[in-house]
Amino acid sequence: MDFSFTEEQDMLRTSARDFLTKECPKAKVRQMDEDEKGYDPELWRRMAELGWMGLVLPDEYGGMNSSFMDLVVLMEEMGRNIVPGPFFSTIALCALPLLEYGSSEQKTKYLPQTAKGEAIWAFALAESSGRYKAFDVRLRAVLEGTHYVLHGHKLFVTDVHIADYILVAGRTGDGERPEDGITLFVVDASESNVEVERIPTIGGDRQFKVSFNKVVVPEDYVLGEIGNGWDVVDFVLQRAAVLKCAEMSGACRAALEMTSSYAKERVQFDRPIGSFQAIQHKLADMLIDADAVQYLLYQAAWGISIGSPSSWQIAAAKAKANEAYQRICIEAITAHGAVGFTVDHDIGLYYRRVKAAEFAAGDTDLHREVIAVELGL
Repeated sequence: MDFSFTEEQDMLRTSARDFLTKECPKAKVRQMDEDEKGYDPELWRRMAELGWMGLVLPDEYGGMNSSFMDLVVLMEEMGRNIVPGPFFSTIALCALPLLEYGSSEQKTKYLPQTAKGEAIWAFALAESSGRYKAFDVRLRAVLEGTHYVLHGHKLFVTDVHIADYILVAGRTGDGERPEDGITLFVVDASESNVEVERIPTIGGDRQFKVSFNKVVVPEDYVLGEIGNGWDVVDFVLQRAAVLKCAEMSGACRAALEMTSSYAKERVQFDRPIGSFQAIQHKLADMLIDADAVQYLLYQAAWGISIGSPSSWQIAAAKAKANEAYQRICIEAITAHGAVGFTVDHDIGLYYRRVKAAEFAAGDTDLHREVIAVELGL
């Protein structure tokens, strides 16, 4: 496998880093944490103008026809800057499955507006258990004539308060396996029978409970095959896990660099604290973790890029990122001392996002289960 980047990918990384450093400073991140929407529509528009929303979409839909690895590069830079907004929910969770499983009519209708930044999407999967398991999908979708009627609840739906469309997993039937009978639907978020209630979180991310009270969905709004929707869900979770890893990898690197710089500048007992072995070892462990996350990320992303995704490599990357991101942030705060615990210091912004990142696209236990299955256990 070749982990070297193309000239175009290096240019994408540099341009994204320069743009986000200028247009999304930590002051804006703090501002968006307090904002009801949780994102800056003007920044979203400018990102769309740069082609980021359509990065991996074909040019026939207004995209740039770039590779999955290009998207990984971009997501790393977004993670480095902890960019607030619905990019992950729109692109990773919804645009990619639309591109892979959508009909020609669905692609023509939805992808151009997504590429232009004119449509925001949310993905509704988890229910009462909060887990990404097929047997937990209980929202019912009943066929009545030429329409399906959706009734039930979804939890931890990210960015649905600003979404134009919701991709919803519902149960249209039952079979021998829990995966049988699950179908995905595209739902207009402005439907009057769709109710949204915010779930407060430590990280301040925008998570919601969504109630579907007999929502009517036309038959042609089904994404993929009726009853075989878990194949789409599995596709979503694999790509989303890798892209969330990319975001976490960028954040790990930023926390490491921030702490290393502080250790060289902060003087205590007439010498930089980085000269003390205790701090040196913390930074060494942080570097080992950050590099491990990045290696596993690129390995998993490379498999997807060549059309040969590996379930265990994806699971290993996400499981490692979940634990390493938390360790790195805790070590970073400890190295910074008392100032690291203040709300005004940047390192705290990263730590607040640790748990939200861990549970997005599967927590550590879920991915360990995947690896165990791959081991034949």
